[in-house]
Amino acid sequence: MKILVTGAAGFIGSHVARRLLDRGDEVVGLDNLNDYYEVSLKEARLAPLANAPAFRFVRMDVADREGIAALFAAEGFDRVVHLAAQAGVRYSIENPQAYIDSNLVGFCNILEGCRHAGVAHLVYASSSSVYGANETLPFSVHDNVDHPLSLYAATKKANELMAHTYSHLYGLPTTGLRFFTVYGPWGRPDMALFKFTRAILEGRPIEVFNHGRHRRDFTYIDDIVEGILRTLDQVATGNPAWSGSDPDPGTSRAPWRVYNIGNHAPVELLRYIEVIEECIGRKAEKHLLPLQPGDVPDTFADVDDLRRDVGYHPATPVEEGVRRFVAWYRDYYGV
Repeated sequence: MKILVTGAAGFIGSHVARRLLDRGDEVVGLDNLNDYYEVSLKEARLAPLANAPAFRFVRMDVADREGIAALFAAEGFDRVVHLAAQAGVRYSIENPQAYIDSNLVGFCNILEGCRHAGVAHLVYASSSSVYGANETLPFSVHDNVDHPLSLYAATKKANELMAHTYSHLYGLPTTGLRFFTVYGPWGRPDMALFKFTRAILEGRPIEVFNHGRHRRDFTYIDDIVEGILRTLDQVATGNPAWSGSDPDPGTSRAPWRVYNIGNHAPVELLRYIEVIEECIGRKAEKHLLPLQPGDVPDTFADVDDLRRDVGYHPATPVEEGVRRFVAWYRDYYGV
């Protein structure tokens, strides 16, 4: 198939593009290469992809309405994996406009492109942050998610609603994947594993929020990519049992679905830090701080729907995943 992967220079996007190429798909990778974090890392992710004959890179912002429309009109994509977004909960407090431009305007442009080009399936990144103030664990796609705690979370919830509208009005099959704390080689420098590893190796203290007592459903990148590809291959369909008198938030009469994609095994942050210390062979100096604005105490993914529908089975424990990341980090940065 010919597949558009937006955010192709990103952490998840670069891994997805590589797997699609490995299985024989043609991939057009789109990214604006912004400077939210070091551009050199994004370019390094793209470098091995550029050697593949079936890969082509387009530098463009998803908020470029005319550019995105022209790209869809010219390429004839079979399916789209939309991963481009302004990421980060805390940064959304500092720079909210970036989230409106990329996550709302950009997502609308992708929906319009899919609609007019007759794309067979759109799979897009949502986030576990949509659960917000929900305290019922594990988080289920059948739970209400109307109380986000950050603008980032609100934009991801809005994406799900926007996708539903296009699925309902135009019959566009859409599937949203609520990612739970993805980590692994080539990861993002603004995330805990990257920051902690860098600081410990450089002999600097690490900031540990909520005194390290919150739990995260850390999910290894290979498990995430496997779930994305399996979902992409199973085009979303409507739920004939859906009822407007007792509406299920996770399905619809329209060809629209949302799934959790996590490890289904939350780990306390202090334990996660212990694993990093073990892999590096050095203890961290910890500065214990309160929970940050916009953060939630715990995340825990109920992945039963994804397991049932596409056979998703996360297989990487944090001990192995962190070991692989630390090995990659040492190699990439020559530490």
